[in-house]
Amino acid sequence: MAATWIKPLHANRGKPIAQTLSARAGYAGDLSKTRQGELISSYQCDPRTVDTEFLLSKQQYADITGRDQGSRDILAFHVRQAFKPGEITPELANKLGHELAMRFTKGRHAFIVATHIDKAHIHSHIIFNSTALDCTAKFRNPMRSNRIIRRISDAICLENGLSVIENPKPPKGHYGTWLGDKKEPTWREKLEALIDGALANKPADFKAFIKLMEAEKCEVKLGKHISLRMEGQKRFARLKSLSDGYTEDAIMERIAGRRGAPEKRKTEAAPLAQPQKINLLIDIQNSIKAQGSPGYEHWAKIFNLKQAAQTLIFLQDNGLDDMEKLRGAAQKAKDDFNGANIRAKEIGKRLGEIAALQKHIGAYSKTREAYAAYRNSGYSKKFLASHEDEINRHKAAKEYFDSLGLKKLPTINALKTEYAALTAEKKKLYAGYHQSRKYMQDILTAKQNAESLLNYREEVKEKEYERA
Repeated sequence: MAATWIKPLHANRGKPIAQTLSARAGYAGDLSKTRQGELISSYQCDPRTVDTEFLLSKQQYADITGRDQGSRDILAFHVRQAFKPGEITPELANKLGHELAMRFTKGRHAFIVATHIDKAHIHSHIIFNSTALDCTAKFRNPMRSNRIIRRISDAICLENGLSVIENPKPPKGHYGTWLGDKKEPTWREKLEALIDGALANKPADFKAFIKLMEAEKCEVKLGKHISLRMEGQKRFARLKSLSDGYTEDAIMERIAGRRGAPEKRKTEAAPLAQPQKINLLIDIQNSIKAQGSPGYEHWAKIFNLKQAAQTLIFLQDNGLDDMEKLRGAAQKAKDDFNGANIRAKEIGKRLGEIAALQKHIGAYSKTREAYAAYRNSGYSKKFLASHEDEINRHKAAKEYFDSLGLKKLPTINALKTEYAALTAEKKKLYAGYHQSRKYMQDILTAKQNAESLLNYREEVKEKEYERA
């Protein structure tokens, strides 16, 4: 099921660093859980002395850099990767854990991978040193690291035909208690999710928020304490009894923009109720897993497993869970990119026109007196010979104005203002050019891959129907 998360390991309060490292490495490398050590692998360290090696690297880091973070120092990082019961062998789980650690650390940090088989679900503990192999730098834990490592883990598992959790939640208590948990959420969790959905619509004030809740068939009881009751819920629930971030004061602060959604809800918040649709993500995942089914070999030839995994991860990240939504988003991405390209060309053309117009207006202004004198001379050939360049520039400017159909010339200041505005718009368009092009390419590729996959599945279903 590829449930994966990462935690930094600090020194235990009141205990030496060596003792903390030894305790963590000892738990991961427990011989009784790892088939007497057969299911332990490592990179750039010996599992038997990993705690000592990690400690030595930190001493070398302090000597080289002169930095010492004391009790705030992160000694190592602990990653847990668990799988659906009965779907993977311990040996493959250890191999995939090793690959996950290599991809995430880019091979710059020593680590051990210990696969435990003492639970119904096979799972691996990965512990990697926070200090780099050359002892000159520390691992910089990126924002949303849980999401990043989960994406890497999901891609690896999908490439190997394994399940992934479609909508993973942060672990509560021991990770074995939530792994693959399909339990119905509590009324309070449903109510908080409904509140998140209403606030996502950005109500103007608390009254507007109440109307949004009522529109979702949620009863509201006003009084000293505001209470809510969803459709089907037996009792009212006071706002003050909900989690932090869902009390009356917290909701008003969120409406006013002085407070964000609770951290635990950022990946869970859902819009107001939407109709159920066929899940494209499940369809693709099931096809990736169908290695033992008839026709899989033929399908694998036309649809690379890694490509399928990347497609599924992209669709998950962008909330594209049905083909209609995917096709609409792909068309919009294409239209937006093409529209930006057309607009950029229009701006470029207009900037060229403004530059030429400024040049001709300048020339026209500077040669006006010479041309007036030439006209007053009765278009004298002698005068033309002595002022030919000025007169030709004046005529060229006049011809240019006539070609544009200008009856009144714009001022230089007006042209400068328009030029500056267009330049700023063009700069803004180009700023997002590469990003929008990449997104368009990614989503069009995902659409093509998904359509290829679904067409194959439809062909298989038709053949099965014919055989029946």
